[in-house]
Amino acid sequence: MKPRGLYAITPEGVDPAKVRLALEGGAALLQYRNKRRDVRHAGAIVRLAKEFRVPVIINDDVDLALELDADGAHVGREDGDLASARERLKGRLLGVSCYDNARLARAAVEAGADYVAFGSVFASPTKPAAVRAPLSLFNESLGVPLCAIGGITLDNAPQLIAAGADLLAVISDLFEAPDIRRRAADYGKLFR
Repeated sequence: MKPRGLYAITPEGVDPAKVRLALEGGAALLQYRNKRRDVRHAGAIVRLAKEFRVPVIINDDVDLALELDADGAHVGREDGDLASARERLKGRLLGVSCYDNARLARAAVEAGADYVAFGSVFASPTKPAAVRAPLSLFNESLGVPLCAIGGITLDNAPQLIAAGADLLAVISDLFEAPDIRRRAADYGKLFR
């Protein structure tokens, strides 16, 4: 599977109705992100994504991904051993945050990552102190989809796609939009 398009990242405690709108709008991939472990809420989001046949990834929690039969997990540098995550997620997607570091991305791919994420590519309201990743990282030929995250809007998204990003991970510009379904569809059009 080589996902391409809008990667909808849920804000903390998101209303499932908003997630439904993003899925109806055509999100290619969905990530459930919640720092407080909420199995019931996560389960509702996973079931919703499966209803739309959109792969759903659990952020920072391989155990929860397995417990809920999600399509995979996304891990960062504080989320444990990558080789162990790959082993446990056999047959599922593994995404890895690589920040602004191509060397880290190559190591992640070698360890079995299915996609790597670079960011923050722009100033981000979600993680204002995040290190900035240069667009040149999307020229890397790693053999897996490259995901951009951080401060992405419809206005700056085209330059990321032109730079080589396969996935655009969006939180605020999607889930705070007045019309979430339309915003998701507008992101999808950028990839056509």
